[in-house]
Amino acid sequence: LLTCALACWTQAAEEPAMEPMFVINEDNSHFFGSRGPEDMTLAGLHAFVDGYAGTTVTHLFLCPNAMRASFRSGTRDAIWDPVNGREPTQRWPSHARLLHERGLDPYAVWIGRCRERGISPWLSMRMNDIHSVDEPDNFMHSTFWREHPECRRVPNGSASPWQNRALNYAHAEVREHQIAFLRELFERYDPDGIELDWMRFGYHLTPGREGEEGEILTAFVREAHALAATWSQRRGHPVRLGCRVPAHPDAASGLGMDGVTWAREGWVDMLVPCPFWSSSDFDIPVELWRERLGEAATRVVVAPGIEHNSRPWPAAVPVANDLPLLRGFAASARHRGARSLYLFNWMDSGTRPVSSASYRKLLDEGLGREVVLTSPRRHPVCYRDTVPPGFPNEIRLPVDAANGGEWTLVTGPRPTAGQVELIAGLAKLEGVKTARFAAVLNGNALTEHTDVYPLTEFGGAPGRAIRFDCPLDTLREGTNTVAVRQIDGNDPSQRIVWVEVRIAPKQAP
Repeated sequence: LLTCALACWTQAAEEPAMEPMFVINEDNSHFFGSRGPEDMTLAGLHAFVDGYAGTTVTHLFLCPNAMRASFRSGTRDAIWDPVNGREPTQRWPSHARLLHERGLDPYAVWIGRCRERGISPWLSMRMNDIHSVDEPDNFMHSTFWREHPECRRVPNGSASPWQNRALNYAHAEVREHQIAFLRELFERYDPDGIELDWMRFGYHLTPGREGEEGEILTAFVREAHALAATWSQRRGHPVRLGCRVPAHPDAASGLGMDGVTWAREGWVDMLVPCPFWSSSDFDIPVELWRERLGEAATRVVVAPGIEHNSRPWPAAVPVANDLPLLRGFAASARHRGARSLYLFNWMDSGTRPVSSASYRKLLDEGLGREVVLTSPRRHPVCYRDTVPPGFPNEIRLPVDAANGGEWTLVTGPRPTAGQVELIAGLAKLEGVKTARFAAVLNGNALTEHTDVYPLTEFGGAPGRAIRFDCPLDTLREGTNTVAVRQIDGNDPSQRIVWVEVRIAPKQAP
């Protein structure tokens, strides 16, 4: 049977590529927590999917779990199960239980409704969610996690950082616990694919030994592939397998998430290189991923993912992404070879980073090449938030303005007409309002600057932001280098906390 299944899977893998994809990830709690009890009905479940029907969204990735499941699972706790004899009363567990009591499995309903409305349904399994592990009695924590502290990455360790208390896949008990739930998802549901979300929370092996223990996760993905092959044969259609992994291929393999090997071996159909949560990553090297994949790049989707926030350095105040920031991410990713894009924490209410009107505009217009290259877009300097020890995290801010700084940004295609601006955010320091600055774009001096508002558009909590107008012919196709420096005697010296390039293409009459 397995031989037949693998043969069928090989045939399925040779079918036309899945791209282009525009993916929205619906997390394990959002629907239940953002609606009222009156929406915990078949009509309410349908209405959720219908909100995406007829838009540019091609795929909904539906997350059914963290440590616990948002349905009555046979292999782990349900989210509404009691903890130490006390039933949780929050909206999420209460509403998930209400659906169960009414005989409604939201994931089965959503998968069916997606197909009716022309959307491809996937499930997205969180492989190591550790929300609130500094609260041992939190309702989100599974019985398995509570009863097996010896299976954590740092047994009996501090909850700072949270990753210390993630489960360690080096323990066979952890792998058995997780593969049992994955097996249940394949058996219980009929999605177009299942994603292994290794980025919740991105650390799965013994601290300091992630690279050498990477074969453990590779073996898990190999087993997941075999399950997908078997269920593709049983369902009579391909059941794809995807993985969310760190943004850089070497960071991914250094943490044991060797997406390149998984793809080259034919075990996965999709990779989502992405950040964790702390910041969006505007420098995901799509071209490097595709180069490393070799021949597999023709059949494996590489869909870079963006998060809710942009943060210039780890301790900085973030800013929620707006549509121009999203379009800047998309323009850069497409320029580097991406045909598909993936949005995480961009759900239809509550946690979305934009207004309801902007969200509707996003769904209707999408992030196709024509849209992102003809609309205003922003390209900020951020950093990489999930890397192994010693790997460069590209933290390039803040900098002392007296010494100045230089940054390279991938801004994508150069417009033939329009306006280009370089913007620098400055810390709330004495003298910031009167300090003067000079800037350079690709070796071209930019000396005149004006203030720009509102400051809430920028990360790093600036006390001032300044704008340099850039002649269009100084902007290069693809990659651009900018520099900013204080020029007023440097007393008092200022600090640069945010840098971005803004591009506003002008439409032909």
